[in-house]
Parts: sequence; structure tokens; C-alpha cells
Amino acid sequence: MDYEPQAVESKWRKRWAREGRYEADPDDPDPTFITVPYPYPSGGMHLGHCRTYTVPDVYARYRRLQGDNVLFPIAWHVTGTPIVGAVERLKEGDEDQMSSLQDAFGVPESDLQDLETPMGYARYFIEEADSSYKRGMRQMGLSIDWRREFTTNDDRYSKFITWQYETLKERGLLEKGLHPVDFCTNERQPVTDHDLLEGEDADHQEFTLVRFFQGDDLDAADATVFPMATLRPETIRGVTNAYVHSEATYVRATVDGEEWVVSEAAIEKLDLQAREVDIHERFPGSELVGEEVTNPVTGDEFVILPATFVDADNATGVVMSVPAHSPDDIVALDEAKAGADDIAAEYGVDADEIRAIEPIPILEIEGYGEIPARDAVEAAGIDSTDDPELHEVTEALYQDEFLNGRLLDSYGQFAGEVIEDVRERFREHHRAAGRFDTMYEYTEEVVCRCGGEVEVSVQDTWFIRYNDEAWQAKAREAVERMEAIPENTRKQYDDTIDWLEEWPCIRNYGLGTRLPWDEDFVIEPLSDSTIYMAYYTIAPRIRDIPVEDLDRDFFDTLFFSPEGEDAPEGLDVSVEDPDERALDLREEWDYWYPVDFRCSANDLIRNHLTFYLYHHAELFEEEDWPQGITSMGMGLLEGEAMSSSRGHVVLPGEAIERYGADTVRFFLLNSAEPWQDYDWRADEVGSTRDQRDPIDRWLLSKLQATVRDVTAALDRFETRSASQAAFYRFEENLRWYRRRTDTDRPAAAWTLREVLATRLRLLAPFVPFMANELHEELTGEPAEDGTEAGLPAEDAAWPEPDPAFESPETEAREELVGDLVEDVRDIVDVTGTDPETVRVYVAADWKREVFETVREVGDDVGAVMSAAMDDEELRERGEAVNDLAGDLVEFARGRDDDELDALASVDELSVYQAVADFLEGEFDAAVEVYAEDGKAVDPEDKADQAVPFRPAVHLE
Repeated sequence: MDYEPQAVESKWRKRWAREGRYEADPDDPDPTFITVPYPYPSGGMHLGHCRTYTVPDVYARYRRLQGDNVLFPIAWHVTGTPIVGAVERLKEGDEDQMSSLQDAFGVPESDLQDLETPMGYARYFIEEADSSYKRGMRQMGLSIDWRREFTTNDDRYSKFITWQYETLKERGLLEKGLHPVDFCTNERQPVTDHDLLEGEDADHQEFTLVRFFQGDDLDAADATVFPMATLRPETIRGVTNAYVHSEATYVRATVDGEEWVVSEAAIEKLDLQAREVDIHERFPGSELVGEEVTNPVTGDEFVILPATFVDADNATGVVMSVPAHSPDDIVALDEAKAGADDIAAEYGVDADEIRAIEPIPILEIEGYGEIPARDAVEAAGIDSTDDPELHEVTEALYQDEFLNGRLLDSYGQFAGEVIEDVRERFREHHRAAGRFDTMYEYTEEVVCRCGGEVEVSVQDTWFIRYNDEAWQAKAREAVERMEAIPENTRKQYDDTIDWLEEWPCIRNYGLGTRLPWDEDFVIEPLSDSTIYMAYYTIAPRIRDIPVEDLDRDFFDTLFFSPEGEDAPEGLDVSVEDPDERALDLREEWDYWYPVDFRCSANDLIRNHLTFYLYHHAELFEEEDWPQGITSMGMGLLEGEAMSSSRGHVVLPGEAIERYGADTVRFFLLNSAEPWQDYDWRADEVGSTRDQRDPIDRWLLSKLQATVRDVTAALDRFETRSASQAAFYRFEENLRWYRRRTDTDRPAAAWTLREVLATRLRLLAPFVPFMANELHEELTGEPAEDGTEAGLPAEDAAWPEPDPAFESPETEAREELVGDLVEDVRDIVDVTGTDPETVRVYVAADWKREVFETVREVGDDVGAVMSAAMDDEELRERGEAVNDLAGDLVEFARGRDDDELDALASVDELSVYQAVADFLEGEFDAAVEVYAEDGKAVDPEDKADQAVPFRPAVHLE
């Protein structure tokens, strides 16, 4: 039949919706509960999102075919400020926002009025826009129970989150205090990773501020402090000079009652970090060049020089130089010396003073001379600050010195100590003496979704205490108990638990749930999305309960029981008059929980996924902790990261209209395993569609092994391996089958029908539209609705291997025939012969005896020869047996015992004689088959070259 994807897919979407096919309620079958991160509808859905939802859909369909009662729900995350900010930017006519909406997501001018309120904006991209998530998910054929959707701004959901945070507060896991947070300078409030456009992986670095100064004494009232940030405070005795950017703006300001000189950009950072600042004067950095400042530890004075490599936006904008131990600094010093006359002419600095600067060593390290930085740059051949290798060389030396460098005698009580052991003690020693201070800075630029710059701010705010030791221990146990796919991600969870400290959990404004005890604040997005999976189980029925009835007792009854049987240890829960409606909902929650698998992006391990484990471990019993998490790689578009802000996306509707949903799904699933990155390339997608028109048949001789392979791969979430096993690997076998037989024979037609019916069920999780359409066309029933017509009914539609069809001997025979065809073709290609006759010589019986000896003894050539020499006939053949034994041992090493047993059962001579007609058709030549030790026509003495399962061949 002609296959028209759009018509077929439309039919099945309507049918699934009409039947409520994927609506799941508690029932007798075993439950399987699968979740994905709910989308944040600040824009439309694009293909970068599609695989995230399609992989769990494959698993959901697979588990249904296995007979499970599967719940696969979705909801909408609207918490926080991104949507609010998008609406504000839209009202202001922001060009980038307009471009994103119109160019990337095709929003027509006439629809912009629907986007003027935050929830109107959210609803538009949830279900109204052509690029909306619900439209895209339905087009992709996701088997979602739509009755369970909600938004995180819904009143009932907010009651659920209120219960969660009241419980955590009672548990002592929330506190208020000063702490460094990410702070949007545009929105003027804290933000977290979910709010960021750039810099999601940036870390806070706690810099040491070395308080260099001008004046008689650092503590003097008239002293001027020149704070310089460093991550290597122990190098203070090696400072030879400082640098500023001569064209940047610097200020003199009162900071916490002292006069400081820093860059203008640094002042806002200091203000955000809980310091009192008052600017007195702004001036160009050129005015600082030539000034001298005093080292607070050594008392030595040094000069400030100009350098264009200084980033005035980073830390204080004034940089100390330690050329003995920093390749960056020693190359910069060399350049300053070479340009000393020019610096002197422009800034009035004494050129001789610049040329007199020499590196000051502060540590010794094995493998380097007195000035390690000099050794490093000379070894790398670096003589310019513009050399791209300079940063790498610098980092390498820093690491080497950190692990192996020992401080010199000038360090007094710290002398002889390794930097790794002494750095923090040295830092605290001088901090206590007032010589050092602290400042926070990022490892990279950070930008909020609203477009504003994000800086580190020290805020008095509410925090979740993820560093609580007892809570950490529970989280670690949850990590240990769950299935992590792939396994190598488990360590990432443990590492995240190691570095997690307090987490700011509130915003000043935005959508979402108000902090119950301080309603001036809203709970932030990564904090209201840790246990929402539990809400899915009750979402349809809780809508019938008035909001005012959803109090603490209601949710305590639902999740902990009225007597508090399932409450966390130490939490006093006792509900005197439990709500019957809560008890009813408790039954449904108890049926579905725990979550069997959560599928999410790999980059969410460092926040959302680990938070998910923390909160479940604290609030629920162990049997309700997450059972497994599958991590996903990112999607690329023609080799580049997808980006809606740059318009570099493909919308699902566009792709589906062009290729069909099954082709889109199959490409996403087959291009890489879920945890690997994939690259959407239009030419490859087209190829996927063309190779699958229609989805093909399979061979009985391989079908049962295929069922095992696909089942095993899906059990491990290996969607790429499963899709390749179910489709691509069988194409060669299918072509071989068509070459080997007349497919019009009744038996062949039955075989193809059986293979196709089973194969469609294997492929249904991957390409549900086409699989169901073709299966129904073939059998009268959809692939996901029981078994094909005419075969015994089973409880589940997922195929199981049928022992009646398993035939290792048959597969071994076909393998030998295929190998022979390839060998003959190789000889034809090498010799350039166009044979009229092909002679095939099967190995003599004594050679099969050697093979049997290998089977019995194993793959040790010495042991094989020892056993063979016990046979008188083989002993007489001597060296010939030795040569053959090596070949057959090598042959056997590549096969398991079952394969060897199957081969041993094959009568090679009969096999090749039986297929002689087929071989003649293949080679357009007469085919003669002989036994090596029989009466053979052998004009070129080829017969004795035959070995078991590799016959000799002569072309004439």
C-alpha cells in the first residue's frame, strides 16, 4: 500500500484521543510510573526538546506492551520571573524578544495581544501557538495522560508546595541568613540556574583580596587600600608589580569606612556583597600608572603598570603580578620591559625602574629551576601574551605548584609546607591580621534570561540546608539505591552532594507559591519542582476539592497517614479527624509511587535531579524513593547547539510536516543513545525516512534473537541499541532472505507475515503511528493492542522469543552460505576473473576431527596438539595438524560454545550441495561441490587448502 504519514498519523492521534488510550488509573497490572521535567513555556517547543520526551515515551509504550499499567504525565513549570520578564520585554518592544517570538516560533502579529499577561503568555505556548508544547507533543505521538496536567501557578499546587515547605521548616532544613547568591542586576533579585541565559555552569569563586596600600601604615586613618584579588594568596611574597587597564574607569570610594581604589565595575560587586560604598571620584586607569603601593606582608613597595589584558570587570580590576610563578605574568613582564621606553614616554614612569623588576621566587618544586614560570614558557616556546597556549601552560604550572610546591624559608612558620596543605591556614592567618579580605566572583560571564547581568551578591535570605549532614546521608543512600543510567553518572550525584551548601529558595516576585511564613517572597523554580511527581498521582481528583480544604492536615493525611506512620523520623504527625478525601487520594498515590524512572538532561544532575533525590529522601519512606534516573545528552542542529534566542531551531510541526512523526522519532532515537548528544541533520533525517518506506520485515531465523536483544536494550534504556537491533541490523538479513528464496511461495509469505507482525510490535515504542497503522492493516489489530489475529492471545502485546522458531543450526548453515558467497566474490574481484565454473572443496574429515578436538579441549593450542597426538591418524599428519590447530583455535576464540555447537552440527558438504542452484544464479556460472578427500576435479590442487567452515575455491 502507499504510506502517507500525515494521513496515518492524524488518524491515530484522533483514535488515541477518542479512546483515552493513555489514561491510566489504578488497576490490577503492575504500575510503571515514568516522568520527565515539566517544560517551562517561556517560548515554543523545538526539536531540542523532542528527544527528552520521546525517549521516555518509548519506554512507556514498551512497558505497556509488557503488560504494565503505565502512567506517563506532563505539567507546566511557570514559576519565577522568566515569563514575567518576557511579557515586560514584549510590552517594551524589545527587538530580541520580538525576533525570538516571530522568527524562531512564528508568532503572528495578531497573536501578540494574547501574550500581555504572564499566564496568558504561558497558556499561549502551552496549548495555543502553532509551536505550543501540547501541539508538538501530540504531533510526536507522546502517550501522555493529559488529565493530570497542571501549572505551578495553580492554587491547589501551591497548597501542595506550602505543605512541603512548612514540613521542611519544621524539620530544621530551612534557615535565614547571609550567603552568596546569584543576583540579577536588572530584576534586582536572586536567581538560580533555571533563570540563566548564559553561565549555567559558572561557579562562585571566593577570591582573597590582598590589601595593598598607600600611606605609612595599613591601619592608619589616612591609608588608601588597593585591594587585589587572587586565588593564590600564598604567592604574596612574590609580587613584583601590579597592572591596571589604562583606558578603564577606576574610582576612589569609601568602602566600609576605608578609602579604596578599584575599578568602577567592582564597586557594584562590592555593594552587592554587603559592603557600604560611597564613590568620591572617577578617573581613567592611566592616572594610576606609575603610582607605588605597599605589600602588607613584606612592607616592600612596587609600581603599577599598564596592561590591556586586565579585565576591569573582573574582581577589583587591579591585578598583582607574580612573575616567578605565573607564566602569564612573566611574559607580561618581559613585554613591559621591552616596551619600557614607550611606557615611560606615555605615563612618565622611570623606564629603568621597569627594567629593574625581577621575579621573586617563593617556593621550590622538583623538576623546575629557581623561576618555574620561566622554565614553563621556555619549554612551550611562548614569548607573547597573545599566545593561545599561555593560559593552558599557566594552569598546568599552578596545579603542579599546588600539589608539589613547598614554601621557602622566608615564610617563617609556614616554611617547607606544600601549598595544598598550607593555603587555607596561610590565608586565615593574614585575614585575621587584617592584611587579607574576601570577595566573590564568577568563573565565567553570567546572564539572566531577562538579559540583565548577574553578579554574586551576599543576601539575607531563606536557604535550604543541603549541607545538613543527616540529610546528605539520606541523599547519598538514595543515590546508592537507585538505578543510574548510564552508570557513570552516579558519581556526578555524589560529587554534587559533596559541594552543595545552602541554596537560596526565594524570589522577590514572580509566578508561583508564596513562602508560607513570609508572603513577600515567592519560592524559586528549582525549589518548587522537587516532589511534583507525587502531585501527578492526585492531580485529576484534587481539582474537585475546594482550595480552602487543602491544609496541612490534609496533605499530612495523604502522604504520612493520619497516625504519621510514613512521616519522617522525629516529625510529630497526628491528624485527629482525617479527611476521607485525603485518604482516598492516598490510595492512588500509594498505587503509583515510587517513580520508576525519571528521564532528564544530564546538566540537571548538579541541581534539579539531586534536589529531587534530597526531598524524596527526606519527606517519604525508602520504598517511595526514586527507583531510577536516565540522563540525556543535548541536541545539536547541523553541528551547532540549538538556540531559540538566535533562531537556530527547528519546530516539531515543521519537521513532522516534511518527514512524518515516525521518521522524526526514529531519527532522534536512533542517532545516538539517550545520554549521548545527537545532531539533527536534514539530509540524514531524509535518509532515515527513505530507508523505512515501509517498515520492513524480518526473518524467522533471526527474529527470536532480535526480540531478546531489543527487550534487553530497552530494559537498560539503550534506545539507540534497541532501535538498531529492531531495524537496521536486520536489513542485510532481509535482503539475504529475498535473494535466497521465492517470496511468492505460501510458506515464504507466512514467514514474512509473522516476521512483520512481530517486528511492528518491536518498533511500536519507536514509531507508534506507522507501527500501529501497518500492524492493523496486516492483522486487524493495532500493534499496541494485544496480539495479531490468528495467534494465541497473551496478556501483553510485547513479543517474547518463541522456542519453536529458534534454530541455531539453521542460522549456522545460512552463515556458511553467506560467507562462501562473499569469499567467491572477493576472489573474483582480486583476480579479475569472470568464471564459467566455480568449484567448492569442503575440508576433509580429519580436519573436522581437529575442530572437534578444539571444541572439547578449548582455545589452548598446546593442549589441542597434545590431545590430537593421542589420535594415531592425526599424529601421522604432524606439522599439518599443528598449522590447522592454530587456525581453528583462533576461529573458535571469536565464538561462544552455542555457536560452536551449532557449527559442529552442520554437514558442510550437504549444505553447499543443497544451495548449488542458488550459487549458480549468484555467479552466473556452473557450481561444483566436492569433498577434499573424495573424488574431486582439482586442476590446480586447491582442495587441500580447505579448512572447516572455510571451503577452498577454484574459478575457471
